[in-house]
Amino acid sequence: MRIALLSDVHGNLPAFQAVLADVDAQAPDEVWCLGDLVGYGAQPDGCVELARDRCDLSLAGNHDLVVTGEIPITEFSSSAAAAARWTQETIGEEALAYLKGLAPADPDREPALYHASPRDPVWEYVLSTWQADECIDLMEARVGAVGHSHVALWFRRDDSGKMSGATADAGLEHDLSAGRWLVNPGGVGQPRDGDPRAAWLLLDTGEWTATWRRVEYPIEEAAGAIEEAGLPRVLAERLFSGQ
Repeated sequence: MRIALLSDVHGNLPAFQAVLADVDAQAPDEVWCLGDLVGYGAQPDGCVELARDRCDLSLAGNHDLVVTGEIPITEFSSSAAAAARWTQETIGEEALAYLKGLAPADPDREPALYHASPRDPVWEYVLSTWQADECIDLMEARVGAVGHSHVALWFRRDDSGKMSGATADAGLEHDLSAGRWLVNPGGVGQPRDGDPRAAWLLLDTGEWTATWRRVEYPIEEAAGAIEEAGLPRVLAERLFSGQ
């Protein structure tokens, strides 16, 4: 099966639309989202509606869970908290109901799915090989997928137990047929790896290949919506730098 893996949409509708257009061009069998449909961006309802219509599976991220009231807003930074309060005040009932029906992990699939990590599906940022090594120990599946960090990444444990990993640049392809893997598609709505283009991952579970993709989108439109909503300006500015 060919799967489009997405994560961290964060209310950025122009980025989400651009990614799905690229997804359509690749014609995968299913589209899976690893969470944070809402968050820093100013179009939560549009993103949730699009996910409901287009994604075959969606997880809940920490930003989704704070909007639904399942985790406290005090756990967030000042700008993230401001965005969460705004989203709580403006999100529609249908979108909120959809978010309330999501969970942060689906470990029984292949690949196993987690918003953040197998160890902590809500909060842990897996950014190092030692973290990935410990997380792989907790997975029954040979391959797992995580989001949350907004960074496109891959980690591999080979048959001898040696760990390797790195960021995944646009166009990188990996053969996942041997060893154990933890992959991150990167962020759709707010990348943080220095590349402002929206990120996603095409995973083929028949051939066990992974291809990381990046997509141009109208950043000015997403940034303008953030500023018009009165959200912290830093949330708009960081879109241009991918940080």
